[in-house]
Amino acid sequence: MKKIKAAIIGSGNIGTDLMYKLQKSEYLELTAMIGIDSESDGLRRANSAGYRVFTNGIDDFIERPELADIIFDATSANAHIRHAEILKDMGKTVIDLTPAAVGPFVCPPVNSGEHIESQNINMITCGGQATIPMIQAINEAADVSYGEIVATISSLSAGPGTRANIDEFTITTRRGIEEVGGADNGKAIIILNPADPPILMRATVYCEVKQVDEEKIRAAILDMEKKVQSYVPGYRLKQEPLFDGNRITVFVEVEGAGDYFPKYAGNLDIMTAAAKQAGEMVAKHLLGQEKIEKAVTAHEKK
Repeated sequence: MKKIKAAIIGSGNIGTDLMYKLQKSEYLELTAMIGIDSESDGLRRANSAGYRVFTNGIDDFIERPELADIIFDATSANAHIRHAEILKDMGKTVIDLTPAAVGPFVCPPVNSGEHIESQNINMITCGGQATIPMIQAINEAADVSYGEIVATISSLSAGPGTRANIDEFTITTRRGIEEVGGADNGKAIIILNPADPPILMRATVYCEVKQVDEEKIRAAILDMEKKVQSYVPGYRLKQEPLFDGNRITVFVEVEGAGDYFPKYAGNLDIMTAAAKQAGEMVAKHLLGQEKIEKAVTAHEKK
């Protein structure tokens, strides 16, 4: 099967885990990893796996644009601002794993088809990917007036990028709760837990709703859990949803797949898994367009 070529900018933990996930893709062919530290573990692993490795950041890729049509940016919010402009001028599609929020927000089980032709797709945040599906499910069933999430992750799974982007995390996640989840108003909190041994990612979703139909809401929540599990097998409800008048509380736990991260780093794993889903969505669209164009060309030749 023909695949769409892809490259990763950022050779840190997220970029490296994403590399292993893209290796399994039916629609994406990973060709290169772009970093700035020639001694990074990610670049060493990419080189060993036979991918092109660049150590001068995006400036190297500018010289070899044919290497990829889809670029995954796993750097930082500040770095992505520059990358987005360069890649836009190059006509590349970007899957942004930073909270820069340059392009429209995408949460695969919620709005995967809405931004299929966007040149820059933002994956919100790890907290957003873990909780927005639940808020959207509740909103569809009950109309959420207020949605609040508290994402708790192991301190060991919060690298320099995560720590540098705490403000962006809260702002971007709140926007995602409202714009993608559908809540009239939202709030996001992140907690770094230094427990040893490290804890799995856990998230609490709290919603106030305008209509209460417990059976309908519960069914929507369970259905959404299955949708997320289709690409994040370690995603699960910790217990039955709690109902208190017009207030609903959902407890979610995310265990990573262990591709590169330890399994406790579900916060990082759900981001790379969601990015792969989004990238494959775009790749399928591009492959479909290519088939249509070939068919039109063949018809015109006749």
